Amino acid sequence: MDAPMDAAAYDPWSPEFVADPYPAYAELRAAGRAHWHEPTRQWLIPRHEDVSALLRDRRLGRTYTHRFTHEEFGREAPDPAHEPFHTLNDHGLLDLEGADHARIRRLVSKAFTPRTVENLAPTVRRLAAGLVGDLVAAGGGDLQAMVAEPLPVAVIAEMLGIPEEDEERGLLRPWSAAICGMFELNPSEETVRRAVEASVEFSAYLRELFARRRKTPGEDLISALLAVPELTEQEMISTCVLLLNAGHEATVNTTVNGWRILLQEGVRPRLENLSTAVEELLRYDTPLQMFERWVLDDMELDGLLIPRGSEVALLLGSANRDPSRFGPTSDALDLTRPDNPHLAFGAGIHYCLGAPLARLELTTVFAELLRRAPGLRLVSEPVRKPGYVIRGFEELVVEV
Repeated sequence: MDAPMDAAAYDPWSPEFVADPYPAYAELRAAGRAHWHEPTRQWLIPRHEDVSALLRDRRLGRTYTHRFTHEEFGREAPDPAHEPFHTLNDHGLLDLEGADHARIRRLVSKAFTPRTVENLAPTVRRLAAGLVGDLVAAGGGDLQAMVAEPLPVAVIAEMLGIPEEDEERGLLRPWSAAICGMFELNPSEETVRRAVEASVEFSAYLRELFARRRKTPGEDLISALLAVPELTEQEMISTCVLLLNAGHEATVNTTVNGWRILLQEGVRPRLENLSTAVEELLRYDTPLQMFERWVLDDMELDGLLIPRGSEVALLLGSANRDPSRFGPTSDALDLTRPDNPHLAFGAGIHYCLGAPLARLELTTVFAELLRRAPGLRLVSEPVRKPGYVIRGFEELVVEV
């Protein structure tokens, strides 16, 4: 095969691209299965079949340090000044591979069984009803700040057992936002500084909370983790932070992206079909647009050699609009779409552990808004955040 097309249409730092990446994705899918993108030094993978397969392919990894040193892999070691973030991130499920990933996932997955998620339903309903009630009583406001953000943060905080009286509870969302900034492409030094600072502060708070829980255990997840001798304290800290970060980003952005689409197009899902509609909103405007993987062993795709040490960008947003999988209506919003194998929660060993909880939160908050704010309408066109990987809005101001 000839040399790969340079993916000029893909510009993750362009506000125009971030606002609507889907035409560029269509170009990439039409042009081939893999494209070298020089600015990000990544191989872009745009098609559903390939993204789905590579998410499960063990020749790829979220990290490479379980098999290679930085030098062996042809990469530079992280800046020592960034160590607090990397210590936090490298001990969490998202970036672990091999035996450590399997061990921690096995232990933490007990908190996300169908039974435990079902037991959370009354808590989620209570929190959602209170937040939506406040929005309705105020006649409207910022749906993101008043409903979408506080709901999943409160749910995870209750799961973990973070006391309501702790003033640090109000810092959970800012800490999380600062840390998640590191998952964008080429974060700025200011972004890195905020992420490192948040990593230090969040870790220190959890160590102090762990000390309290060791003296007076409760029925919460932190108490349960402390009772597991196979977990180190750093693994527990990283797990708690990851549960907060991953446990609310998809819910927040799917709620806001979804309602913006519904309000703009003047459509509403039916309550009896809400689960199907939520899956379609996850597919149609995917909250996590791209997931990166390291190539651990030489591989070939579409006649192209992708060598060990390369990085691939699995374009979830493109895969979820692929007409070869979703048919001629792949670019249309179909709230009754019956066959919807979207990849918004990933696949393989890194499939989102909290997906059942995210679905519960989304169906609950959409149902509350449909019932109690049937006349919901946009006040103004929302402004997008600059981030591409985790794609959302600054706010969503509505009237009821």
